[in-house]
Amino acid sequence: MDPVRTLTLDNPASRNALSTAVLRGMLDDLAAAAADPACRVVVLTHTGPVFSSGVDLKETAAARPGDKLPAEMLADVLAALWEFPKPVVARIGGPARAGGLGLIGAADIAVCVRDATFAFTEVRLGVIPAVISSTVLPRLSPRAAAELYLTGDVFDGVRAAEIGLVTAAVAAEELDETVNRYCASLIRGGPLALAGTKQLLRRTRKDPIRAELADLAERSAGYFKSAEGREGVAAAREKRDASWLV
Repeated sequence: MDPVRTLTLDNPASRNALSTAVLRGMLDDLAAAAADPACRVVVLTHTGPVFSSGVDLKETAAARPGDKLPAEMLADVLAALWEFPKPVVARIGGPARAGGLGLIGAADIAVCVRDATFAFTEVRLGVIPAVISSTVLPRLSPRAAAELYLTGDVFDGVRAAEIGLVTAAVAAEELDETVNRYCASLIRGGPLALAGTKQLLRRTRKDPIRAELADLAERSAGYFKSAEGREGVAAAREKRDASWLV
């Protein structure tokens, strides 16, 4: 059996937005991969030109009081990825925004094409990049994090590699070859040794990730449910300037 399990974001019509259904499916797929002894490495990839546009804003806007927002369920997925006992390789062949960057940060190794674009767009929606901070901030240099979190500006794959968001940025024709090469190297490690090494790599975290993510998810939901957050999401969906720009 193939020791590499592929987990694919497969809703290109929505630019692979992270809805609760998509996130629930990811949790199921990760649980199945963790339980399968034949699976040695998971590759997180996508169909269509966009890796992920972030949490599903349509579902977020339609949420009723008491509903679990996609941003809150994203916390569960990031925790599952961060704690996953086998290596995770992210294959990024196109743009990623907001919550999609949280998935990239949670992967052990991330490879993107050089012309992929990235942005922490949350502040431009009147919300904060709370949930993804748990997996992204350990990767980024502090100055880059401050610049890109606060401005929401777009940056390319080369910059993403320079600041630590991704492991490598390569030409489009080299993407699959590079991912396959990393997978071949990872498979050579002992399964128990790889799991133990991943635990070593996570030891610098001050708080358990699930406790940290519970706090961040609560913060994120508060901003999404605020007047400013609702206006920002509505403006993004309606492709207009938010009220604070008028």
